[in-house]
Amino acid sequence: MTELDIDAIHKALANPVRRQILAWLKEPEVYFARQLHPVSLGVCASMIDQQCGLSQSTVSGHLAILQKAGLITVTRLGQWNMFRRNEDVIQGFREHINLGL
Repeated sequence: MTELDIDAIHKALANPVRRQILAWLKEPEVYFARQLHPVSLGVCASMIDQQCGLSQSTVSGHLAILQKAGLITVTRLGQWNMFRRNEDVIQGFREHINLGL
């Protein structure tokens, strides 16, 4: 498993929009069913933009912070960036929190 950047994860989770994006990515077949590519490949950034109702640049900033924290991964598919939750990092963070500081 990748080394957890606990501070970056806390920063990423401090914003409600980023928490909402992670929640949507947990069930992409529910929230992004209209996507042309299979959601098993990830969710296209433009679909996340539409779901958020925010500008592309604002959503890109949120996605970059989530990616820097390791909470999501990005895969390039042609001209599209496809995003998925990084369940290993999320689980590692849960375990870290459960240990109690």
